[in-house]
Amino acid sequence: MQPVRPVLLAALTLALSLTASMPTTFAADGKRLSIVAAENFYGDVAEQLGGPDVRVTSILSNPDQDPHMFEASPAAARALADAALVIYNGADYDPWVQKLLEAAETPSARIIVAADLTRTQSGDNPHLWYDPNTISALAKALSSALITADPAHEADYKKRLQDFLASLQPLRDRIQHLHDRYAGVPVTATEPVFAYMAQAIGLEDRNQRFQRSIMNDTEPSAKDIAAFQDDLKSRRVKALIYNSQTTDDLTSRLLDLAKASGIPIVGVSETEPADKTYQEWMLDQLTALEKALSPVPAGVTTTTQ
Repeated sequence: MQPVRPVLLAALTLALSLTASMPTTFAADGKRLSIVAAENFYGDVAEQLGGPDVRVTSILSNPDQDPHMFEASPAAARALADAALVIYNGADYDPWVQKLLEAAETPSARIIVAADLTRTQSGDNPHLWYDPNTISALAKALSSALITADPAHEADYKKRLQDFLASLQPLRDRIQHLHDRYAGVPVTATEPVFAYMAQAIGLEDRNQRFQRSIMNDTEPSAKDIAAFQDDLKSRRVKALIYNSQTTDDLTSRLLDLAKASGIPIVGVSETEPADKTYQEWMLDQLTALEKALSPVPAGVTTTTQ
């Protein structure tokens, strides 16, 4: 993620100072509880749990935009300043949120950080939403925060939490199905966006040093690039997983090489599509993965994006 620039941060701080005195929106005051999520998949969870009792704003919500190129805006600052509840990823994925919250000086806002719930540290893989256990933990923490902020609707929040956790079962079943069928199958990826899901399925995730270099915006070593290319040329992997929201010259060359070598390609993303729920989004990507891993006639290239 790009840092908040000093000049921009000063402008955002001014915007926050103008809104800091505004009352926090609580449902107990006859209004819907105001929730701001840094990423739209967390915002989706909040909408499913909060229903008509909440008003959710998701800051990163464009699946066609590279989230790593995001720069905080005055609109995002104002939304955070007026929030009763804030949800963000943490683990260095969205550091701009903490900067804006510090500038807002609104201690009344309740804050839920996915990385804190999973004990994920700085430097670890931050793509936590690809682990259903993260989403379950976040849903429970969020439901508790909603009940604390709006006890009048406690029964509704508890019922929605039960329904949400039950709705994750088809996703867990699909993961188990894939694990039973494909555990140990070698795949590779241009960066570790899908790594937690690949681990849950039991896939052999190759070229992890290369993936971390791309994730951290550092140049992979010549040795790691050569190993990746050799895996594709020699067809040692059954699929190539790539981040469909961000590519560069190197990853584009690897995609071309995979196609030329007949390696199925699976695109995954860091932003939930606008017309999907979290559950549908994850299941769609698992369906694409299974299609890629399923046996296909020799000489046929399968590309799923």
